[in-house]
Amino acid sequence: MRFDSLTFAVFLILVLGLFGLCRNWRTRKTVLIVSSYLFYAAWNPPFVILIWISTLVDYFAALKMAKAVRDSLRKFWLLVSLTSNLGMLSFFKYGDFFLQSFVEVAAQVNVEYIPPELGIILPVGISFYTFQTLSYTIDVFRKKIEPTRSITDFALFVTFFPQLVAGPIVRARDFIPQLQVPKKLTRSNLGWGGVLVTVGLFYKQVLSDALFAPIADQMFAMTMTPSFASAWAGVLAFTGQIFCDFAGYSIIAIGIALMFGFRLPDNFNAPYAALGFSDFWRRWHISLSTWLRDYLYISMGGNRRGRIATYRNLFITMLLGGLWHGAAWTFVFWGALHGFYLIIERLLRRRIPGFFASTAILNKSLIGFVTLFLVVVSWVPFRAKNFEDMLIILSAMFGQSAGHAVVSLDSLIIVTAGFFALVATQWMYRDQSKISDKISALPSGVLGVLIGFAWWMIATTPSADRAFIYFQF
Repeated sequence: MRFDSLTFAVFLILVLGLFGLCRNWRTRKTVLIVSSYLFYAAWNPPFVILIWISTLVDYFAALKMAKAVRDSLRKFWLLVSLTSNLGMLSFFKYGDFFLQSFVEVAAQVNVEYIPPELGIILPVGISFYTFQTLSYTIDVFRKKIEPTRSITDFALFVTFFPQLVAGPIVRARDFIPQLQVPKKLTRSNLGWGGVLVTVGLFYKQVLSDALFAPIADQMFAMTMTPSFASAWAGVLAFTGQIFCDFAGYSIIAIGIALMFGFRLPDNFNAPYAALGFSDFWRRWHISLSTWLRDYLYISMGGNRRGRIATYRNLFITMLLGGLWHGAAWTFVFWGALHGFYLIIERLLRRRIPGFFASTAILNKSLIGFVTLFLVVVSWVPFRAKNFEDMLIILSAMFGQSAGHAVVSLDSLIIVTAGFFALVATQWMYRDQSKISDKISALPSGVLGVLIGFAWWMIATTPSADRAFIYFQF
C-alpha cells in the first residue's frame, strides 16, 4: 500500500474517520496500532511477526536493563536486543549477499561451491524499524531515557504507519512523550498536514516519477555505452529522482503524522545546497545520519582519540552506512567514497581554515559547486547495477570513451533545466531548517495558487506506478 495509491487514500480516510469517532485516547492509540499492522500486512502479512518480535524483545529488554543493578546484567540485556534485531536484519537483508560473496571468494582460489537457493524475501522497512527500536534500547542502556511501562505506547512507537517502512527514523525520546498527551483531529493539523502531503505527492509523482525517472532508467539500463551528454543527463536525472522520491516520501509521512497531531522530524534540508560534505550529511537523510553519528561514530570514539582515529571512525561509519542502504558492493563503495570525501574535507579545513569559514560569495559558490559535483558523481555507484556499469558511466562522464546518444537532446535539455531549477530552489531556502517554515513563509495567496497548481499537475500526470526507491532498503 503506497502513499501515492488510491488504496492508501481510502485507507487513510477510514483511519482518520475511526480516530475521530473514538472519544478515549487509549482507544485512539489502539486504532493507530491496528491500522499500522494492517498497513504493513498489505505487503506481506507473515512479516508482521518480525515486528512483533522486535517490539516484545526490546520492550522487555529495556525494562530488564532499568531494573538491573549490575552492569554485566544490563550489558546482557542490551546484547539480547542487539543480537535479536541485527540477527534478523543480517539474515533477511544480507543472507544472500554474504553467501554470494563467499562463493565469489572461493572461486578466486579455484574452489567451486554451488550454494542452495535460500529464496530470502526482504521484509519492507526492516532497516528502518530495526534502527528505530535499537535506538530505544541503546538510549535506555546509556540511561538517557527511562523505559516506557506501556506496551501500547511502545508498540505504537515501533509501528506508527506514516513512517514505518521508510522513515524518518524516529527516536523514542521524541515520540513516546507525545503519546502522553491525548491527540485529536483539528482543522489546523488536517489543513497543514494536507498541504505537506500535496507537496510530497508533487515531489514523487511529478518530479521524481514523470520528470527524472524515465531519463535515469533509460541511461542506467545500459543497453549501450552512453555518450558524454547522455551519461551526464542520466546521472543528473537520478540525482534529482532520488531526492524528490525520498524527500517526497518523508514529507508525506510528516504530513500524515501531523493530521493525527504528531510531530515527526524533518529528514531533508536542501542537501544539494550543502557547503561541504559534513554539511551535506546534516541535510541528507538526517534521521539516518544522526543515528549513525550517535550510535556508531560516537560509540567508536568519535573525534576524541586523535586525528587518525577520527578518520578511521568516519570511514567505518560511512562504509557501514553504505551497506545499510543495500546488500551490494556498489553500496559499500558509495559509503567508502563519502567517507573519503569527509576525511579530505577535514584535512582541508585544518590546512586552510579561513577558506571554509569565509562568508564571501565566491568562496561559498566554489565550495557549493565542488560539493554538488562530487555528490552527483557519487550517485553513479549507488544506482549502477554493478562495478562494470559504474566504470563505463564514469568513463563517459569524464570523456574517456565514445558512446551513443542514449538520451535525446530534448530530454537532455528538460532534465538539465529541471535539475538546476531544483538546486536553485534549495539554495533559496537552505537557511530555513524545517519544511513547514519554508511553506508557511509563503504568502497565503501564493501558497493557494501553488497548491492548486500542484494538484493540477498531480491529477494530469500519467501514473508511472513506481515504488518509492527507499522501500528496497
